[in-house]
Amino acid sequence: MTPHQLRAQTLAKKPPIPLPGEPEEVCIAARDTLTRLVDIMNNETTLLRAGRLLQASELAAPKAELAQKYVGLARAIQHNVDSLKQTAPHLLEELQKSQTALATQMAENMRVLATAKSLSEEIVGDVAAQLGRAQKPKTYGGNGVTAQKSESLQGVSINKTS
Repeated sequence: MTPHQLRAQTLAKKPPIPLPGEPEEVCIAARDTLTRLVDIMNNETTLLRAGRLLQASELAAPKAELAQKYVGLARAIQHNVDSLKQTAPHLLEELQKSQTALATQMAENMRVLATAKSLSEEIVGDVAAQLGRAQKPKTYGGNGVTAQKSESLQGVSINKTS
């Protein structure tokens, strides 16, 4: 049995989630939320590519809010898919097309986020390595060796677990 079939069985066993409104209104709200989510992810991706990390980070909260709203609507739609197929099949088809756009944008967004994270870690690592090198004075003592020893900086710690 495929994971999709197992999930469908699990959903079928749960009590149905009532639609938070008329079927057409719920499908339209889900489609609009999905469109806004794709747009915000596109904006985030564009900002990240331009190196505007601070502005991109400001989109995290509205993106999470839209994603949470969409997941709630999608669950209600999943639980009522049979009745929606009869009452609003065209809206379900539009939602599926919008989900394809979301999947495409999410893949691109995740790729750019991973690149930005990798680049940030590399920059911090390079700075840490540079700071950790011993700084040698440019003067020498009478015996031809450096007059004083300098202590090297301790560097920067990087947490790569998250």
